[in-house]
Amino acid sequence: MAGQPSIKLYTDSTPNGIKISMALEELGLPYEVEHIDITTNRQKEPWFLEINPNGRIPAITDTIPDGQQVRVFEGGSILQYLTERYDPEHKLSFRKGTRDYWESWRQVFGLLVCCLNLRLTLNFNLGIGPMHGQAAHFYRYAPTKIQYGIDRYINETRRLYRVIDSELAKSKSGFLVADHISIADIAVLSWVIYAEFVSLDMNEFPFLQKWERMMSARPGINKGFHVPKPLMFKIREGDPEVFAQFTNERKDWILKGMEEAKKR
Repeated sequence: MAGQPSIKLYTDSTPNGIKISMALEELGLPYEVEHIDITTNRQKEPWFLEINPNGRIPAITDTIPDGQQVRVFEGGSILQYLTERYDPEHKLSFRKGTRDYWESWRQVFGLLVCCLNLRLTLNFNLGIGPMHGQAAHFYRYAPTKIQYGIDRYINETRRLYRVIDSELAKSKSGFLVADHISIADIAVLSWVIYAEFVSLDMNEFPFLQKWERMMSARPGINKGFHVPKPLMFKIREGDPEVFAQFTNERKDWILKGMEEAKKR
């Protein structure tokens, strides 16, 4: 391990937030948590903008060997930092230069992909994340129900689930890549546990469902669900009351943020 970690994670209970806590737990790294309640706009306060000028979670700070503090933000960059600096045993990654490092699914969402590690994760995340997020927006948060928007994004999310389900059907290990858990699994899981929130039935995707249950049973993953609070774990359980709570907590904040964005 390259130096003793002094990681501080700035996060909230969101799909993007828990992917970092899940990775930290799976790597067995010590870390401190600073809860950034996005509904109160803590992520827009000047002190936080010094860490992430984009005003988004998650973000981390750490100390590199020369004693300087490093700040890393955006999920893909954080996953890359953690695995490249703190994963010499390749718990969540693969040894550079090997076949497993370079080879991956050839056809992902209509794109020829010959990569692994961070770039694979980003391809999954860039597909699922925005579609899932837009599905949630139109289905749960939009002040006016626009059926076109609901259908467009839920159906596209469903299509992406089918792509992953078909690839998992071919997996001998049960994981998305090669023979062990990787940051690709973590990046996808952070959205898949959100399925029922956008009215997707996991029974439609038997291999994805089996994979999700396998992943969620891992102690590190399960612990990561609960950071900084167990809201995402409860969402995974599919409780309608929790769905309503989650929606109500964020709806006004989302709409207010959209209005403020117009003024910038």
